[in-house]
Amino acid sequence: MTRSTPSKPSTRRTRTASRKITPDDLRRIVIPSDPQIDPSGERVAFVRKIADGPGTYKTEIWIAFADGAHRPRRLSSGPRDRSPRWSPTGNALAFVREEDRGIPQIMIAGLRGNTIMAAKRMTKLSASSIGELRWSPSGDRIAFALRETDPCRTPAAAKARENEKRSTPPLVVDDPWYRLDGDGIFGSARFRLMVLTVANRRVRELALGDTLGMFSFDWSPDGKSIAATVNRSKRALFEPWKSELVICDAQGGSIKAIASIPDGPKGAVSWSPDGTKLAFAGRTGKTEMYATENLGLFVHDLETKTTRNLLAASDFCLMSATLSDTVDAAFAAWFRWMPGGESLLMRIGWHGSGHIASANLRGKMIALHTPPGCEHLPSTLSRDGTRVALVRTAPTEMPEVCIAEVAGREFPIRQLTNLNTALCDELNLAHPEEAWTTAKDGASVHYWVMRPPAGGRAKSRTPAVLEVHGGPHAQYGWPFFLEFQLLAAAGITVYYGNPRGSKGYGRASCSTIHGKWGTKDWVDIQAITQAMSRDRAIDKNRIGIMGGSYGGYMTLWAVGHSNSYCGAISDRCVSNIVSHNGNSDFPEIPGMYWKGSAYAKPAAMWKSSPIASFSRVRTPMMLIHSEGDLRCNIEQSEQVHTALAAQDVPVRFIRYPRETSHGMSRMGPPDLRIHRLREILAWWKNIFGGGVTK
Repeated sequence: MTRSTPSKPSTRRTRTASRKITPDDLRRIVIPSDPQIDPSGERVAFVRKIADGPGTYKTEIWIAFADGAHRPRRLSSGPRDRSPRWSPTGNALAFVREEDRGIPQIMIAGLRGNTIMAAKRMTKLSASSIGELRWSPSGDRIAFALRETDPCRTPAAAKARENEKRSTPPLVVDDPWYRLDGDGIFGSARFRLMVLTVANRRVRELALGDTLGMFSFDWSPDGKSIAATVNRSKRALFEPWKSELVICDAQGGSIKAIASIPDGPKGAVSWSPDGTKLAFAGRTGKTEMYATENLGLFVHDLETKTTRNLLAASDFCLMSATLSDTVDAAFAAWFRWMPGGESLLMRIGWHGSGHIASANLRGKMIALHTPPGCEHLPSTLSRDGTRVALVRTAPTEMPEVCIAEVAGREFPIRQLTNLNTALCDELNLAHPEEAWTTAKDGASVHYWVMRPPAGGRAKSRTPAVLEVHGGPHAQYGWPFFLEFQLLAAAGITVYYGNPRGSKGYGRASCSTIHGKWGTKDWVDIQAITQAMSRDRAIDKNRIGIMGGSYGGYMTLWAVGHSNSYCGAISDRCVSNIVSHNGNSDFPEIPGMYWKGSAYAKPAAMWKSSPIASFSRVRTPMMLIHSEGDLRCNIEQSEQVHTALAAQDVPVRFIRYPRETSHGMSRMGPPDLRIHRLREILAWWKNIFGGGVTK
């Protein structure tokens, strides 16, 4: 494998800070997302999200300017606007607005130079959800994904029942795919592909036959066809490898499947500029989209009927998400064709950083074009291929909208917004130290140490907390992380790293724990814990462990197999893989990831379940879980609570309401996120005692 990797770290501003960060600062953090560069490369539309009430956020569409001569301007006033998309001419911007909760509409705002015209509503949709939307190349149509809400489950229907004192009707489920964490319970409703004709505002369906509603789509360069990734199997949830690439006639609606592409999950389809090729993210064979195998970048030639994985000669993966609580994790693959059609840009997660990378059609050279020490989240490419709009964040830099100039080996990055600059400049933030250690079996383990910031360090040794990330097939790294900063500000040294099973270190490292949690990953967690014990600035008698999702799992595993930790916090955990197998929104495919199933040969699942070892646990623990978590059901924490309480082990259980989800720590209501952070600080102050502040 040949690859080019920049080694220069990101540039960080010097600042004069005056105070420690607090949980209440969450209300001031502005989260930019979905930056969309216009065809000329001069303007970037983005979503600006900020708390506007105790339990609510406001999202607006803003425009930043690449020339730096104009300050960013607000295009829409919200309160729930998203998904800005430029027309092919750059004279109009489509976006989604929820005027009433659960009733989205497509809006179009005209632009004359830098003058923004009033937005016009283009649709008259009833209660529904809108997914991706894309302009046709000629700008006369907009294709979008639409899922209509069951009439019995709309807000209007609920209000009518309340007025008439009627009960909520039952949900009749005939399909295993009926819910998704963060999306809710949608029953038999599915996303369908719709086309809006801009001139007359008519909406019609292009029937793809997809049974899950998780398709991706893209217009052909001539606007006559739409390519889509679909799964038309009646058992699509349990047969993701039956995903197909199809081409739909955008006028007549006829569907033609491309038969020469191997089986395997597929997504994020994109036409080449000349219309002769289709690129997509995927894997080959009987596997899932979320797996330990690398997610490849495939290009199918429509003329020669050949398909190649451009990443096959490398060890990179398109699904290497870097986790944070201030930006959305990029689990979805991102790539864009360069104008000549001979190469593509993509996002690659590697060793804790998020990079813009490139690959040519020969697939022999994968180059990383951004410096380490940052998370770069690219979104769109200008028409001439010279600029990429992205969100960038670093340990002491909250997210901002930036432009990458596509030139040379390392792309110069320019910041277009200062949404969080003033807040960062007044805070005394901690910057992590990067390190590696060696596990007892010789494996190298990558980790970071975030010490209390200068001026806030105790004269004596500090307590320490080991944070374990979720996934497990994701990574920790270089984004701004509010939770870590708060712990450091409280006088706690924070360790966090990427044990085997993490993405960003190659297929072999990731696949080590396929169906075997609590093995090599635990060996690496022990190695980081031993590094903490050797750290002369840490009180080795005051070391705690915490994590969320899989990180909650590993926290439970650690206290069931070690007495090294004086306290623990398990957040939205998996404790019993056998029961988790049947109550998650994504049920396990029998024999695919884990050997056996919950109902047939569950031995492997039980062997990797932390609850099986809880007779040995004596570590005080706080449990955090959302009653609305559809990914890791709250019963996973309930089992832990019962086991600890029955053995008289100190335990505190914080249950967040059913309106919250698995992503509560990142996307939950501001007041509940602040409550969670305060509870975490209070717990560690109670466990560690002196030297820790709330």
